[in-house]
Amino acid sequence: MITKDELETLLAGGESGRVEFTASQGDTDKFSKAVCAFANDFSNDGKPGFLFIGVNDKGIPCGLKVENRLLEVLGGLRSDGNIQPLPVISVEKFALEGGDVAVVEVLPSDLPPVRFKGSVWIRTGPRKGIANEQEERILTERRISKARSFDSSPVMESSLGDISLPLFAAYREGAVSADVIESNHRAIEQQLASLRFYDTKHHCPTVGGLLIFGNNPRYYFPGAYIQFLKLPGIHLTDIPEDQGEISGDLFSVLRELDTRIKSNIHTTLSPLSGLREKTVYDFPPVAIRELLMNAVMHRDYQSHTPVRLYWYSDRIEIQSPGGLYGEVTLETLTTRNSYRNPVIAETMKELGFVNKFGYGIQRALGALRDNGSPEAEFQVDERIFLTIIPIRKS
Repeated sequence: MITKDELETLLAGGESGRVEFTASQGDTDKFSKAVCAFANDFSNDGKPGFLFIGVNDKGIPCGLKVENRLLEVLGGLRSDGNIQPLPVISVEKFALEGGDVAVVEVLPSDLPPVRFKGSVWIRTGPRKGIANEQEERILTERRISKARSFDSSPVMESSLGDISLPLFAAYREGAVSADVIESNHRAIEQQLASLRFYDTKHHCPTVGGLLIFGNNPRYYFPGAYIQFLKLPGIHLTDIPEDQGEISGDLFSVLRELDTRIKSNIHTTLSPLSGLREKTVYDFPPVAIRELLMNAVMHRDYQSHTPVRLYWYSDRIEIQSPGGLYGEVTLETLTTRNSYRNPVIAETMKELGFVNKFGYGIQRALGALRDNGSPEAEFQVDERIFLTIIPIRKS
């Protein structure tokens, strides 16, 4: 984060490609558009952008008192899911003569184009606006040249024919703003590439494109499925009551997971007071769903090992290949998040299978507490992340 002296220098220099002023403290859409534009770094200078809240258009503080609530709102722009892929930001408060100033520092994204609610925002000098087709293409090509995540990398032996275009069209309706779609005259390859599903340099789909929309993802990624076992007892050697391999495009996999969860949950009514009763579950479905979504989103898709969902009579085990990723450890599991597969994470958010980034495990643990269930257990090594969900005891 900048120092106070650097802040005052930037305020004196006026708005530019790296600096935006606003006196508003409640227009979160305006804040998000600014963050999106800075993350896209259209000028490609590789330097952070700064949104200053609490100053007028001349860079003069306007008497704002920055409360913790505003700082929380600004920090939440990173993970509320409206800006995709997730931006890297930091938030700080400075007390200046004439009022407080809240500063949002935004680092350039490695995965442009970044979108806010389906639109790509950029800055050219002090002007902020929605990118046109040529500007968006420039950002797409820049991202291809430095793609770092596995799910955004090209699959050289694949072709456009491996992608279900009707499935992509259905997804695009929710992921891209209606105005952009209406005015879109680009080839389908360019449309896919703008969302990181196609590599125009190598003329082939990306890993994410094949996993999400592929006609047969397992042809290229043998481990891209979920092995399901429903067991009558507590041992893996028991004869399964039900079993299956859940595979296909991401839409199909996630829908079948929801169906499997609902069909295997058992409920009872627990009296509260008077005539009131509460529904309790042997395994709370919210907890299972959140932890399964976490496994699908963060697994290592280079591994030939599937995600394993083993449903015992006394517990559920979810095994996700790849272990933990980035800065996340067992100690920081509920407070930190790093994304091994940012393209897949973004898609799951758009599809509604993830409500808010960084909160899935917290929601799962909360659902277990509300249900009166024992706490979940997490185990990890460099190859597998294991989650154990215990049954609620009567």
